Amino acid sequence: MTSSRKTKVAIIGSGNIGTDLMIKVLQTAQHVEMGALVGIDPASDGLARARDLGVPTTHEGVEGLIAMPEFADIDIVFDATSAKAHVHNDALLRPLGKRLIDLTPAAIGPFVVPAVNIDEHLDAPNVNMVTCGGQATIPIVAAISRVVPVAYAEIVASISSKSAGPGTRANIDEFTETTSGAIARVGGAQRGKAVIILNPAEPPLMMRDTVFALVSAPDPGVHDEIRQSVEKMVADVAAYVPGYQLVQRVQITEIPGDQPVETLLADGADRPTHQVSVFLQVTGAGHYLPAYAGNLDIMTSAGLQVAERIAAAKAAQA
Repeated sequence: MTSSRKTKVAIIGSGNIGTDLMIKVLQTAQHVEMGALVGIDPASDGLARARDLGVPTTHEGVEGLIAMPEFADIDIVFDATSAKAHVHNDALLRPLGKRLIDLTPAAIGPFVVPAVNIDEHLDAPNVNMVTCGGQATIPIVAAISRVVPVAYAEIVASISSKSAGPGTRANIDEFTETTSGAIARVGGAQRGKAVIILNPAEPPLMMRDTVFALVSAPDPGVHDEIRQSVEKMVADVAAYVPGYQLVQRVQITEIPGDQPVETLLADGADRPTHQVSVFLQVTGAGHYLPAYAGNLDIMTSAGLQVAERIAAAKAAQA
């Protein structure tokens, strides 16, 4: 027997990410509904929009959320603050039985990338959505590693500096560390590296992501399998991030014998034969943020996808 009751969610963080996520929940969610939006600035645009839309609010942070009468009915809490703040929020909320979906790079809970491993951690009390660059590129690394072992994967996420707010800028170090770890743990690479570029160009550029993977694929037939796997994965991600797309055909090139790739490999790893290069673009859906802010849109879309799956599983068991 299934329940028709939607699962109530709260969002901590009334900035760009939290506000965009709120509007996505209000406009597109099937299994979850807004219970509260939480901020620390009473004059924030996000809290003002929430009040106009009839969403309960507090400007007193997580402590204010816990004090709200609506708190008892909330099952899932999104955290769209910062890595440091999430440690505090998790310590207060988890003992009260709330499920946390972490949109910061704090990485307290297991990494989740919906197109890759969404069903593996549905029961986890806290799941981490890695980073915007991780959500865009780890599916590609995983798609390649399903065909051939990936000895090394490097991702470069280039985003408009206008779409990088104070939270994003404060988390740059955590971005590189968290994304690099998830490239290996979720993507399946033996070693991973992540680079983020804040591009100040005007007009603002769309989010672009590049994936370089070193593999052993001397058989040309395997090259077609790699391309097909990547193209299928792009379609899987685009199912919940419509602006996610390949910008050119997957490139697979032989690594010259004099190229010193050994410095990139794990100890004892065999020398790879080919480099796989994948070039992506993420255009935002425009729910609250401009289209160039695909880096923020992919985070909110991925987070909502996880909440919807958790809520659907809960309803199926009711």
